[in-house]
Amino acid sequence: MALLRLTVRSEQDARLASGWLPTALARTGHLVRAAESAYTISDEFKQGTELLELVKAAASAGDLRGAQALAESIPLRQLRDQALVALVPAWARAGERETAVALAERIRYPHNWGWAWALLAKEAADSGDIDEALRFAARAGDEVSSYPVDGTEQMLALLVEVAVTTGDHDRAAALADHLADFTRSRGATGWSQPRPLAKVLAREVLAGDFDRLDALLRPAPRSGGMALEGAPGGDLEEDPEEDLDEVAARPFFRRSPLDAWDMACVLDAVAETADQDQDQDQDQDQDLVPALADRAEALLETGVSRDHDILLRSVTLLLARHGQVERAMALADRLDPDLSVARHAEIVGELARSGDTGRAEALAHAITDWRAQARALIDVVRELARRGETSRAEALAHAINDPWAQGEALVAVARETARHGDPDRAETLTRSIAHRATRARALAALVEQPEQPEKSGPSRARRLAAQAVVLDGWAPVLPALERIAPRSVAVVADLMVWGSVAGDDILPSRTSPPPPRP
Repeated sequence: MALLRLTVRSEQDARLASGWLPTALARTGHLVRAAESAYTISDEFKQGTELLELVKAAASAGDLRGAQALAESIPLRQLRDQALVALVPAWARAGERETAVALAERIRYPHNWGWAWALLAKEAADSGDIDEALRFAARAGDEVSSYPVDGTEQMLALLVEVAVTTGDHDRAAALADHLADFTRSRGATGWSQPRPLAKVLAREVLAGDFDRLDALLRPAPRSGGMALEGAPGGDLEEDPEEDLDEVAARPFFRRSPLDAWDMACVLDAVAETADQDQDQDQDQDQDLVPALADRAEALLETGVSRDHDILLRSVTLLLARHGQVERAMALADRLDPDLSVARHAEIVGELARSGDTGRAEALAHAITDWRAQARALIDVVRELARRGETSRAEALAHAINDPWAQGEALVAVARETARHGDPDRAETLTRSIAHRATRARALAALVEQPEQPEKSGPSRARRLAAQAVVLDGWAPVLPALERIAPRSVAVVADLMVWGSVAGDDILPSRTSPPPPRP
């Protein structure tokens, strides 16, 4: 606490604390003080956005009544509606479903109604209440049909998930059809995030159903047939039974509803879902990945796309994650040499995450570019450490010649060494890290580990946090500060409000009113 009082005076740390402070106050039972800070913001929209975040933080900490009261006080009705929508599933998860339903009924704007009922349906499905889940989902479906707005795709994807959870596969298929049609009608919009349709397609593909994916990969028809841009004769009649490979083999054709970015999102969603499902059939998996890669390559060969390299990256990493390194490397070699070596490093990392750390290490050493090799070795070290092979990981980390890269690798080794019950060895490892900022992150990683009083004593985390602050300021340790020094949030608030943060007198003057009690 003394270190906190001394260092909060700096302008940089004051700005840092102001970014972390309001939500930390809300999480630690000081919601009123957090709200008072938000109400000093003059811009009404920014103020409402800050209050919305405080509502979410308080709700996540279990202070639902305080969050509810704060939500009701937000001046802008649209942001107030968003706060109420966020509270609907929170009340339901807390066992207050009647309160959640009553709150959903009070939401003002029709375009928010669908979200409230969809989130309620998801909570009910997750809790095993199938009847309630179906009732809420039906109401959400009615709202989505009546008020298609921005976010409709996300709502439809959520309702597909609810239908799958409740075992209503016919409804899931119907909702997926609606989602596909809606996506097709919207066309390309320069998405900065994965389309919700990608997760639905990934779920179907993992179940062995490629029908919807293949239909969306076909070129979109125009009136009078399928227009092939640049092809002699202009229009051709569309054949619904036409083979996808034959279509993909043509040099020029009209854009399909699924472009390179969308297909990359599907591949990434498949990889994420497969990683979460540890019971995935390995034989099915070996058939699935080549089939997806074939479709991705066919899409890549249809012409130049601004997202060509994004899809190429996704397919190479998916292949590498499932042990098909030769094909992944061959695809990576299509790139410019400078990009190719970076992709080789990523492939090594994915191979390590698949469990084949020995082969990954050998491939990493074979990379000739020293930067790419260092990156690949860092990934191998991280995976070895995560799997509990900390001695092997430490040895490999010390074999990395670049001091910065070696430090990056040792951060993971130190964290996993502490997690596996040897905090003393972990602390020793941090001292061998050359760069101050990297060493501070390593110390912060040890601070974030749960306390082990019988081995480390209750003060170790605070001592390590203090060392990290001295090395690189407060940024690395803020995530753990609330746990290791619960009074810190209120102290920072007091100092910023009552103290002279930028001057020498960090404590309140005798003439200043006393700060409120935490």
